[in-house]
This record gives sequence, structure tokens and C-alpha cells, in this order.
Amino acid sequence: MSYNNNTYCRKNNGGCGCCEEINDPDAAGIAADCAAEAEAADERRCEDFSDPVCVSAKKIYDSCRERNCVADSRVYVTADNQSLIDDAINVKLKKAEIIHVYTDIEPLPYNTGYYSVDIKFFVDATLEVFTCMGEPEEIHGLTAYDKRIVLYGGEGGTKTFTSAFEPGEEIEKVKKSDNLPIVTIEAVDPIALGAKLVDNESCCCGASVPTIPQNICSCYGNDLVTDDDVRRITVSFGLFTIVRLEREVSLLINAVDFCIPESVCTAATDDDPCDLFNTIRFPLNEFYPPASDNGNDKPYCESNGCGCRG
Repeated sequence: MSYNNNTYCRKNNGGCGCCEEINDPDAAGIAADCAAEAEAADERRCEDFSDPVCVSAKKIYDSCRERNCVADSRVYVTADNQSLIDDAINVKLKKAEIIHVYTDIEPLPYNTGYYSVDIKFFVDATLEVFTCMGEPEEIHGLTAYDKRIVLYGGEGGTKTFTSAFEPGEEIEKVKKSDNLPIVTIEAVDPIALGAKLVDNESCCCGASVPTIPQNICSCYGNDLVTDDDVRRITVSFGLFTIVRLEREVSLLINAVDFCIPESVCTAATDDDPCDLFNTIRFPLNEFYPPASDNGNDKPYCESNGCGCRG
């Protein structure tokens, strides 16, 4: 029986992943290390980790999840791409990608411990523009989406000061944070739903133009066209987000052990660079995507009771 460096069996209660039978030149040394690590782990768990430990961590005070369907959001493009849109006969939204999220948090008046969170998503839209019967031309544009939510973030009346070393100035600085909770946003790239051309005559002019930071504008090479009296593209996309309010707190927890890595690092050698490649499993799912296995004709979410309604 032979194993590569990352396929050791889990034994010896220490979780170091040794195998009884390893046809490897360093098998004896590896087995000895594993036995020593297992013994040390047993002693450490009985002595050093016999009492709870105090750690500093971010506690989640409140969180929410949302699914938003953003419809007919204007896409801002550069002047060169605007001339292409003026001659377009059709347009397709190929992909949407979140490139930046801006957040602002403020205490909610008359509701102690609650905060309003303003979120602005900046989304890069990959568009295929058709100007004739030939191949479409791919361009990029920027669209934005705003939302406001209210979450509970607890009360805090302290200011936190932490030291941080600045290598460039070779001096230790003290950074201060206020008592506001920390906003954390998780999001997946939006689902592209559709795009359409809107002529100047049929558009709703006078809509507010989002304030676009200069570092985002610079991603497109030139200034973006924000005029109302031009032909424009609007896109629709689906957005899934999770928003959390967190605070740094000290917690007393029961610890089991240090987080010691168990896997042995593998790398290709100069003698045979294919060693690393041979440890990678064949990606069957890429060639044969798995089919639904819910066993009936109902939608997956309905058959699994996740709250869908017929």
C-alpha cells in the first residue's frame, strides 16, 4: 500500500494523520513525529487547556439576509462606448460583478441600540452590444444600487485604542475607534437577468446620478457619461446579501487545543514536476454536472421544506 504526502490515515488520537503502512523513505521519521505529537497533544489538553480561556473576538449582535431584484438600473459607460450604444440595435447583459461596497452607519434616533445602515453597491456590468448582423462587441459599464436597513448593534460608550506598527515610519502609532458597531457585508456576484436599450425620448430624465468615487471611475480608463440627453442601457439583476453588525468583545470559552495544521504540504520536485499534478482528483463534475437527486418532480426547495410556497 502506498500513499502520497497528503493521504495519511488518521490515527494515534493526536490527529496528525499517520498511517501504519507508508512506503516512503521518511516513514520511520514521520511515524515517530506523529507519536510524539499525539503524546504532547494529550498532555497539553489535560494541563494547559483544562481551564476556559479568554479571547477577543467579534460578536454578531444582529444580522439579516436579503434578496433584491434590481430592475432597470442605468449603466454608465465611457464616451467611446457611448458612441457604440448610439448605433446599437440590441444589447445583452452577459455578467454582473460587485467591485465595491460603500457603507455608512448611524445611530437610530429614539431607538437605543439600533442603527441605520446605508449601503451602496457598485456593480460592473459586462455587456454585449449588437450593432449589425455580425459578432457583438463586449463592453463594460458601471451601475449602482442603494439600500438602507435597520439592525440592532448594542450600546457602546467606550473608545478603543490599539497600537499598530508602521514600518515606513518605524514608529508605533495608536489608532482610535469610536463606539459604533462594525458593518460586515457578504454578497455573491449578482445574477444577470436582462438588459435593454432606452432611447432619449422615452427615458425618465432628471433621475439622480450616483456619486462615483474617482478610484472606481479610473477602472474604466476615462470619465463616465452621466448626461441625460443620451441613449442609455438599463440592466436588471438579482442580488443576494447578508449584513451583520459586530462588536469586539472579550469572551470566556472552553478551548480544546491549539489549531495545529494536520496536513503535510506537498510540492512538485525538480526530479518529477508531475508529482503535484498527480495528487489532484480528476474534476468529473466539470465534465458531468450532477443532476438533481430530490427524487420527485417538485422544486428542490419545496421538497426540502425551506419555505417555498406553491
